[in-house]
Amino acid sequence: MVIARKQTLVQLNDELVRLLDERATRERRSRSAVIRSAVESYLHDEREAEIDREIVEAYTRMPQTEQEVGWLDAHVKDTMRALDEEEDEPW
Repeated sequence: MVIARKQTLVQLNDELVRLLDERATRERRSRSAVIRSAVESYLHDEREAEIDREIVEAYTRMPQTEQEVGWLDAHVKDTMRALDEEEDEPW
């Protein structure tokens, strides 16, 4: 599968170019590949933070009930107990 790409111009100071070249050499990748990876990571992290904020906002608007929290606590305890038992089994 070929992914269409667009070329863009990015201006960097000498220090950033030096660090970029060092990283590209160390990883045996092109400058473009390192920059692309960095941008993908940055945008992914930003999206993850946005999702986290949305989850917190949703729980703030509609908090869990005591019953839901109690069920979750019991479920977590049961799961942890099962994992402990599984670790104790000889293989």
